[in-house]
Amino acid sequence: MVTTELIKAIQNGEYDERFSRIYTDIDSAKKRFTAAVGEFEKLYGALDCELFSVPGRSEVLGNHTDHNGGCVLASSVSVDIIAVAAKMNDKTVRIKSHGFDEDVCDISDLSVNEAETGRSLSLIRGVCKGFEDNGFNIGGFCAYTTSDVAKGSGLSSSAAFEDMVGNILSHFYNDGEVSAVKIAEISRFAENVYYGKPCGLMDQVACAYGGFVYIDFKTSPPVIEQKEFAPDTFGYVMCIVNTFGSHAGLDNDYAAIPGEMKSVAKYLGGNILADVSEEDFYEKLPEIKKSCGDRAVMRAVHFYDECKRVKGMKKALENNDIDAFLGFENASCNSSELYLQNIYPQHNPENQGIALGLCLTRKLLEGEKYSARVHGGGFAGTIQVFLPKEKAEEYKKQMDRVFGDGACAVLNIRKYGAVKI
Repeated sequence: MVTTELIKAIQNGEYDERFSRIYTDIDSAKKRFTAAVGEFEKLYGALDCELFSVPGRSEVLGNHTDHNGGCVLASSVSVDIIAVAAKMNDKTVRIKSHGFDEDVCDISDLSVNEAETGRSLSLIRGVCKGFEDNGFNIGGFCAYTTSDVAKGSGLSSSAAFEDMVGNILSHFYNDGEVSAVKIAEISRFAENVYYGKPCGLMDQVACAYGGFVYIDFKTSPPVIEQKEFAPDTFGYVMCIVNTFGSHAGLDNDYAAIPGEMKSVAKYLGGNILADVSEEDFYEKLPEIKKSCGDRAVMRAVHFYDECKRVKGMKKALENNDIDAFLGFENASCNSSELYLQNIYPQHNPENQGIALGLCLTRKLLEGEKYSARVHGGGFAGTIQVFLPKEKAEEYKKQMDRVFGDGACAVLNIRKYGAVKI
């Protein structure tokens, strides 16, 4: 539909039913997409275009398990990156993201360009290369995107962007038939090889699939199961609190976690902890302690226990059990604090935003039925809280007061992943 007609169709309510599947506030969605189509037209003219949406994601359970072949539970959330895009008859992809310079990618050359490392341009080129390597069609398009998946929020804005490029290529050049898991795998390839970030697959899978997703990384490709569960039906919302702690100087802290876990696995004859049994670990624990150190032992304990919690959580979702859900979340947090030890960097004890966020949460929600845990890599960044909806406004007010305006985002689980609207 040409841009001028598309704006009229949105304003006249022709997209209301489609928007209602994704958004709770249809009027806001109509205004947002109308504005985006208008910006697209200013940039690229009155072209025949389509609308796309990809959600952000949250790690619900499985803290630092994926890199050692464990299992995780993730979900898509009610913030997203949207795109207005048009198919072009050339070998150029043009993407203008709100607040950023336009990326122009000549996809006739899909070789790695080191000058693009760490830039969104590398992700575009990498996703196109991944499509080509997997036998899919690629071609040019232009797009305008805008996002409320804030960078640094721990909700994976980069994975949403990668999945968006794959989603557009799937619909424009492959009849929309590229599977969610394949788009996720290609997106990870782009981030690993072209962007230069050694991420896992969880972020891309959660953004692409929608809802709750169980992922077992023991096999390749991983086992992926979508689960139907809606905390809002029990009166709960998710809050992600960004404590705005600095991540500078934390590379060694992050690297030490998988490194120490793998040192335990290596002692037991494996490459990762998923290769060796928990029984062998406990049988040889005294020897492992001497060889690998106390912290490595505790981090391995966390790995085995966390994987069991994830599997327990999967059953809780299947049984629609909110009490068990909250219990597993809180147990994960306790393990991250005591055993994994990624709540704050030990070499910088003044930087304890996550610990402070958890402390304040426990004070503010004392007597309530809730859960709170470290979100993502830890040491600095965000916490995740599931709390009663009626407590969310006051909780957000108090967390914003301490950590800054906008620190706390109140979210719901989004049922749909990467979609063409």
